[in-house]
Amino acid sequence: MPHVAPCRALILGRGAWCGMPDSPVRPYRCRVSDEQPAAPEQTFADLGLSPEVLKALADVGYETPSQIQAQTIPPLLEGRHVVGLAQTGTGKTAAFALPILSQLDFSQKTPQALVLAPTRELALQVSEAFEKYAAHMKGVRVLPIYGGQGYGVQLSALRRGVHVVVGTPGRIMDHLEKGTLDLSELRFLVLDEADEMLKMGFAEDVETILADTPADKHVALFSATMPAQIRRISKKYLENPVEITVKNKTSTVSSITQRYLIVSYPQKVDALTRILEVENFEGMIVFVRTKNETEMLAEKLRARGYSAMAINGDVAQVQRERTINQLKAGKLDILVATDVAARGLDVERISHVVNYDIPTDTESYVHRIGRTGRAGRTGDSIAFVTPRERHLLRAIEKATRQPLTQMQLPTVDDVNATRLSRFDDQITQALAQPERIDFFRDVVSHYVSEHDVAEVDVAAALAAVMHGEQPLLLDPEPEQRTRSFEERSSHAGKADRGPARESRSGAPMATYRISVGKRHKVEPRQIVGALANEGGLSRGDFGYIAIKPEFSLVELPAALPPGTLDRLAGTRISGKLIELELDKGPQRQRAGGHSGGYKGKNPR
Repeated sequence: MPHVAPCRALILGRGAWCGMPDSPVRPYRCRVSDEQPAAPEQTFADLGLSPEVLKALADVGYETPSQIQAQTIPPLLEGRHVVGLAQTGTGKTAAFALPILSQLDFSQKTPQALVLAPTRELALQVSEAFEKYAAHMKGVRVLPIYGGQGYGVQLSALRRGVHVVVGTPGRIMDHLEKGTLDLSELRFLVLDEADEMLKMGFAEDVETILADTPADKHVALFSATMPAQIRRISKKYLENPVEITVKNKTSTVSSITQRYLIVSYPQKVDALTRILEVENFEGMIVFVRTKNETEMLAEKLRARGYSAMAINGDVAQVQRERTINQLKAGKLDILVATDVAARGLDVERISHVVNYDIPTDTESYVHRIGRTGRAGRTGDSIAFVTPRERHLLRAIEKATRQPLTQMQLPTVDDVNATRLSRFDDQITQALAQPERIDFFRDVVSHYVSEHDVAEVDVAAALAAVMHGEQPLLLDPEPEQRTRSFEERSSHAGKADRGPARESRSGAPMATYRISVGKRHKVEPRQIVGALANEGGLSRGDFGYIAIKPEFSLVELPAALPPGTLDRLAGTRISGKLIELELDKGPQRQRAGGHSGGYKGKNPR
């Protein structure tokens, strides 16, 4: 028998009213006002949960239930159907996972609980939560089922027997149609983020699962909103449900600092690069609108020396999981994602969320920035807003009832100040570990005595060796040169083909050809970043860049360092191999039946 909670009116506190399920009085229904918190003296022990679950909660430090948990757990323990209306981040997972675990029958081999989630990420998150709360319950088996994962793992787990299945509607339907998932003895069915499942087109699958599972099952439906379709499903499949509404004063978490930057579309990559330089971030998610943009932006960031990966609906599930694990482990710093990762992605390292493309609906904005500021931590959110998107900014501020603070694009001086500060920090950290520097202190002392050189000069020389050829500080000159590249690239076919010039180091320059051009939406900065990072070149090695329709011309040292061509052989820009080669001058007809976009009467 399930634990019976204390009197609901006492648990629910001021403003609640109740009637027992079999009582002639109106069915018990509770609502939480904007101001009414859960009773401060209430703990999880007051809700009637099993001792094993309470022990797991104590291990993770949970003491006081959130509003949705305090209102949902008692009726679920009593076998009531529940409709919970609450925004993300209110603790809905524990609200249904804790009472389900408290009522499991370990003698039953077929699945007892099924949780339907809209996305793979949310299914994994819910599955992990179940396992965490069942830490002191021996033999509990939880199985996540979702598309993109091999059937073999899922089938072998189902054959061994599982207690809780957490899955996406599509893959659950696949197993039901194949006869590999037995829900004939299902006792609990949870629809998590039901409104999102319907938006994603799972309405028919959800209703099929509801209709084809035991009629006496206990159903809990959780949703951020209550559209007509959700209301209809609730009336059709839920028996006399308890409806619980938790309203927040604002839709966004107060621990998240929200800022925005007015920036034109062509400036976004450079703006993001500047922000990455000056912001002290641990992990970051950059949200864009399209799948193609995730790959392109991740590639541009990698070309600038950042560890970035893309995640979208086309990425294989194995790769998605590997990428998220790398993010959790600190091996990856930046995740470029579409909204597919906005729900269910829970990584504590995420300190910043950047809306590279501001979403057109406020709900997506709330879900996106909710990926940071989790587990009691603070977070930062930055939105890129083009001049034409100011109306979207106003809509977000109106919906969330929180103003966003405008920020200015970091200047070169800001970037340089940050670089010097970080360099100082590196020195301070090294000095704090004397056992590591004792040996080098002796080496430096020997050099000073042997060569009669000031210690400060030796320190400066070592810093130069450590930093390599890349300058520590930004120089306004490279930016001016890059602008001249852009100006020249806008005049296809008019590149300066005068006498060979020299690089800033004095080395003779030559013109090289790469197989990406305007058609591939390539920019001069992409070319500089890719060749510099992959080929080990410095900005001083670049001359003029002329971007043609089908290819681009780049001035580089005539004698490239050994191994440069080999390192650049596999380099891609905008997903295409660059195929770097010495330019042979204009030709009447290139391979492919066209001139390649530039004309000339005679070869050079």
